[in-house]
Amino acid sequence: MNPELVEKIATSVLYEGYILYPYRASAIKNRQRWNFGTLYPSSYAEAQVGTDAWSSQTECLVVAGEGCEVCLKVRFLHFQSREAGELISPQSGISGEEPQYRVVEALEVDGRRFQTWQEAVERDVTTPALKFSELLAAPRTVAFDFPKMRAWEVVSGAAGPAGVVVITQHAVEGSLEISAERLPGGVFRLRAGLKNLTPLDQSFTNDQEAASLRSLISAHTILHVQQGEFISLLEPAEEHREAVAGCRNIGVFPVLVGAEGEHDTLLSSPIILYDYPQVAPESAGDFFDGTEMDEMLTLRVMTLTDEEKREMRHGDERARQILERTELMPQEQLMKVHGAMRNLRPRAAAPSAPQTEKKA
Repeated sequence: MNPELVEKIATSVLYEGYILYPYRASAIKNRQRWNFGTLYPSSYAEAQVGTDAWSSQTECLVVAGEGCEVCLKVRFLHFQSREAGELISPQSGISGEEPQYRVVEALEVDGRRFQTWQEAVERDVTTPALKFSELLAAPRTVAFDFPKMRAWEVVSGAAGPAGVVVITQHAVEGSLEISAERLPGGVFRLRAGLKNLTPLDQSFTNDQEAASLRSLISAHTILHVQQGEFISLLEPAEEHREAVAGCRNIGVFPVLVGAEGEHDTLLSSPIILYDYPQVAPESAGDFFDGTEMDEMLTLRVMTLTDEEKREMRHGDERARQILERTELMPQEQLMKVHGAMRNLRPRAAAPSAPQTEKKA
């Protein structure tokens, strides 16, 4: 496995749709947060008419012996709210207790800007190495939880306390259940079910914002096998087509990742990918948009007004990085993203490839 290559692809999946051009919190498209692979609390998902999910399922095939081991790593974003507030009473900012405040879209203090925004914390859950013999005997469940947190900081100016920034993170809970089934020909079907088990008050079952703060955002799983090989679900050998057709994936698309030809690592992605996806070498960094054209977005960022850039710089840390990277981009780097020709890889037909379902 090439850890750096795998991590780069997985991180691109993790932040897909996190914040979109024009990369400002005030932009309409960024007010209603959305991401691929969101697993909501079950009570919220079940109250919706659409396809909002609270669980996903990965099924894949592995050629391995019973003594071989597999390790899984779940990654997702955990949103937390950052509120900018004006102090109701200036004296409340120096008492040592959380001050009383009114939430504002943005707080301006002596030329500094503090933006109300939902920002993300990266989470990961890694299983121990699991032998196939153990998984054949009984499923293995790995439970996880990340606790709630609340913190605040008083913002002072020349005239004294002027506002407050409050960070609130709600708890999330979940589980990953792993099992294995023996198939003919030394093949195992490996199953991994990921669930969001976070309790949600009944009053929030129709509140998308409250639910998203308790969700597993952009959830995906990296599977790595030692002394074994994953079978491509997109281009399986003839003898494995029937078994591949029996794999049932819900909300995810498992693909081989790493260097071309390696079969020891699989990425179960909420986004449709081919085997061995790569980030374009010309790209200097992510723009969080799967349909992105680096040159177009770079030029658009360059044409933002000073006020728009100021909001972008103070709204989100990753948006600030995009702005700084764009402003410092040398001409030769811009020319690299102007266009590149690559050979198109022919894709063999796979009529028996497994379907991936959406689960409400």
